[in-house]
Amino acid sequence: MSDTRANGDLNGTDEEVKPYVESPIIMATVRVVAPFVFTFGLFIMFHGANSSGGGFQGGVIVGTVILMLGIAFGIEPTREWVNPSTIVAMIGLGTLAFVSVGMATVGLGGAFLDYPAFGIHHASKYGIELVELLIGVIVAGIITGLFFAIAAGMQGGESA
Repeated sequence: MSDTRANGDLNGTDEEVKPYVESPIIMATVRVVAPFVFTFGLFIMFHGANSSGGGFQGGVIVGTVILMLGIAFGIEPTREWVNPSTIVAMIGLGTLAFVSVGMATVGLGGAFLDYPAFGIHHASKYGIELVELLIGVIVAGIITGLFFAIAAGMQGGESA
């Protein structure tokens, strides 16, 4: 068991303990893989309108892109790049848009998320795709926010 603390060791040095390893292999791999994972997450979100998949699954995949970046390049640089207020805005605006779509259908005389109430050709298809995307944005924001919250607890607390 180590007697190292988060902001230095017992001998009084102030060397910061990093929760990740700066590996050029991991960094290069994440640079190559992240765009493909992000694209796959978006595909899963939009594909959920017609078959398996959807906003939750795609949102988790998109959220893992931020986790990969945090693990590869460091949590603090990633947190500076993806501002926490941006994450809160993603979750809030996604939820607001989701509820707005549902309430718009109620306002037009249909049930909640009754897309044909819009009177648009293929309204169900487009409505489901929009809702899947909104759910994906919400889930990706929550996954990213939880990652940063857990990482802050790990960095801020003292180890025994």
